[in-house]
Amino acid sequence: MPGRGSVPEAKQLRVKELRTRLLSSPLTALVGIRGVPAAALQSMRRELRERGRPITVAPNSAIRHAIESASEERPALRPLLDQVSDQTAILTADGNPFSLYQEFRRTRSPTPARGGEIAPRDIVVPAGTTSFKPGPIVGELQHAGFPAAIEKGKVVLKRDTVIVRAGQPISREVATMLTRLEIYPLEVGLDLRAAVSRETFYPRDVLAVDLDSQRAALARAARGALGLALEIAYATRETAPALLQRAHRRAIALAVRTGYPTKETAPALLARAIREAAAVRALMDH
Repeated sequence: MPGRGSVPEAKQLRVKELRTRLLSSPLTALVGIRGVPAAALQSMRRELRERGRPITVAPNSAIRHAIESASEERPALRPLLDQVSDQTAILTADGNPFSLYQEFRRTRSPTPARGGEIAPRDIVVPAGTTSFKPGPIVGELQHAGFPAAIEKGKVVLKRDTVIVRAGQPISREVATMLTRLEIYPLEVGLDLRAAVSRETFYPRDVLAVDLDSQRAALARAARGALGLALEIAYATRETAPALLQRAHRRAIALAVRTGYPTKETAPALLARAIREAAAVRALMDH
């Protein structure tokens, strides 16, 4: 039948196109798109394409074949095979993988759990007063594992509680209570799983850098290094002006103490002489 051969041919063409992109772009990333609403995904894809970062959604089988084929010429791509699961897309672009990760982080937003999801981190329910009125809700919370009680006519959670540990499934019962408490433990958005920049593979845990804390740490280190260099009089382009100023101040102070007259020390020497003369005159007057 003529139609039966067209599907493999279309798949081969898709794999060939993906392979070409993988080999022609210095930066390649695998992106998880699970949970992103279709309209939001289309908008994100359009924005990324306009910034020269096209994202392509394809069957996982096609993505795997493309990576396997391209990795024969570019071995750094091979570790990406371990990241092809669930709903996956490929992004190819120029640029810095760390900046790309931060850009993707900004696309994510909190979303409620429905039940059955895996907790990405410990889900902590803080102690405090809730907005619930006393009633059956107390029993429902307690049954779901929440430390609920009634105090002074209000429903309270008596202590901070880890209701679901990271990596554990979120039950439907717990998910319902979390939503009613306005605790949204999940995130929806593009998930950068891993990237390859030229010949270097970057897993997500390497890319997940807190840039603000890193900048602060770098600034502290720079200040500490500058202070140490000044303390030991280590001359560099950065320390030279301060070292010269300090040396000049010390030279002036030494010249004044030893009574060595120069254009810079003359005013201080004269002032000292006047003070000493006044002191001698005061002694003579007595």
